Amino acid sequence: MARLHLFDLDGTLLHGTTAPVEISRQLGLEAETVALDRAIGAGLIGPPEYAAQVYDLWAGLTEAHVTAAFEAAPWLTRIREVWAEIRSAGEYCAVVSLSPSFFVERLREWGAHATHGSRFPAVPFTEPVDPAGALSAAAKVTIADRLCAEFGVARADCVAYGDSSSDKELFAVVPVSVAVNADGHLAGLATHSYTGRDLWDAYELVAGIS
Repeated sequence: MARLHLFDLDGTLLHGTTAPVEISRQLGLEAETVALDRAIGAGLIGPPEYAAQVYDLWAGLTEAHVTAAFEAAPWLTRIREVWAEIRSAGEYCAVVSLSPSFFVERLREWGAHATHGSRFPAVPFTEPVDPAGALSAAAKVTIADRLCAEFGVARADCVAYGDSSSDKELFAVVPVSVAVNADGHLAGLATHSYTGRDLWDAYELVAGIS
């Protein structure tokens, strides 16, 4: 049976940062977004509140800002090589992230079969954001189940890669997981743990599992 590899983005594929912080860096609003990241990480606000507040910060956001943020972000190395290997093995890879869809969707060009992020309007914003479109930790499980149905696999065939509390619920329902540069929220939950800057090394921890 083919496997479905489910990758988190913030703190996992991106090393030590989040997509909103990298986007805001292009607008000179990094500190404000780091504060929002801390607030949501501490449970002081939820995904809908986060989406509404970061949307307000990004009133002047352009597609050029998003492109610059994507290209300058501190990605782990060999992401495309890992996804090419997964594809060549007849398996599937997807990115499921709480970050904005307009950023996450760019990873399709790197070889992801599917990408899911919090729903935001197209950039530059001419429509309001719908806070109900913000993904949560529970939504990651729902999306994983939807992807399983799409690709003809089961939860038992899934491998999850993540780093923080937003990955806990997904880690709890799949048989194999890799904590990548993870914080304490995933302690004792992951099948494997990896610290470093190369996704291939993390992937190798599960590559031999059938």
